[in-house]
Amino acid sequence: MLAAPSPASADPSSPDQAARAVHQAEAVLEEATDAARAAARRLEAATAAMPSAQRKVATSRGAVAAAVTAANTASRRAQAARAAFDQFAGRFQQAQDRVAESRARVDEIAQASYMGSNIARINLLVEATGPADMMDRLSLVDQIMRTQQREVDTLVGARREARTEQDRAGLAKRTAEEAEAAAKAKLTAAKAAQMAAERARKALETLAASRAQALRVANSQRAAVLARYRAAKAEEARIQQALRGYSVKSGETPYEGGRLYMPVNGWKSSDYGQRYDPYYRVWQLHAGADFAAGGGTPIHAAAYGRVIRAGWAGGYGRYTCLDHGKISGVGFTTCYGHQSAILVHLGEYVRRGEIIGRVGTTGASTGNHLHFETRFDGVPRNPLHYLPSCLC
Repeated sequence: MLAAPSPASADPSSPDQAARAVHQAEAVLEEATDAARAAARRLEAATAAMPSAQRKVATSRGAVAAAVTAANTASRRAQAARAAFDQFAGRFQQAQDRVAESRARVDEIAQASYMGSNIARINLLVEATGPADMMDRLSLVDQIMRTQQREVDTLVGARREARTEQDRAGLAKRTAEEAEAAAKAKLTAAKAAQMAAERARKALETLAASRAQALRVANSQRAAVLARYRAAKAEEARIQQALRGYSVKSGETPYEGGRLYMPVNGWKSSDYGQRYDPYYRVWQLHAGADFAAGGGTPIHAAAYGRVIRAGWAGGYGRYTCLDHGKISGVGFTTCYGHQSAILVHLGEYVRRGEIIGRVGTTGASTGNHLHFETRFDGVPRNPLHYLPSCLC
């Protein structure tokens, strides 16, 4: 069963709770102009994106610094590797020169041998005049042969050294080429990081400019929006007074309908409650709950009742109110706003669940939805307290 709240009391709403509701609902005055609403959305989006954009700029600057440092380090390593290669290449060339010199001397020995130097050495021994002379001549021949052997050994050693220096030079070359490739990659990464940082900086500048432009538009709409806000407040006061007056005249017929019928097949898109508009610095009561649904979706009477209002109501657009009798002496009504079509007329009685209108976006609305209210002696209360908990 429905319970009647005290007509004089108001639902508690602290600034902190309202601020949370603003954040969740992206609160913009329902009476705001289209330009002001668009500016408010842009401002909110830009404000929300600013911290991320600022972090991206800071991160990209750090990435640039790291990439430049890595590129410089890789470049120094490449230079050192290239210098090492040049050094080994020089040593290899020197070894090659020594091989060439040794080969030339060995070639001379071989040529001399071919031209008969061996026969000359034999003749030298044959011509000895005595044992002492023979010993001297043998010593001379041995010295010549040792000299020839040293030249051969020198050639073999020079070749071995040349091969070693060649291997070292080849390794140094590969190391230098790899270091140079790494340096090139690091430099490319540094350039890419710099480009990303520049894009992040420009994105932040664009975001800041968009935010500033949105603020200018919002401020330029201030007079028009506040005028609409005052008109909405006056319209709400008239609605409350009219429904309260009807309640006084309607007698004491009790409400016997139980929990309300879900008025539309949709999903809840906005809650009941006080909202603070951060752009125009005013509090406004969102007097009902919004249920998003496609344009033309049927709207059903939440309970049996009589149509006591059916027509245009400022920011509510096409607006219908049904009287359902009294609960503990307090007049109970339900109201339906932003309709595309009203299918009932003043004074008509309707059944619970009967189609009374169609979902629309008339009045101060940004999209197709039903604005549904529950009022007690004209004072709005949270309709979610009286609807099925499943909202179905």
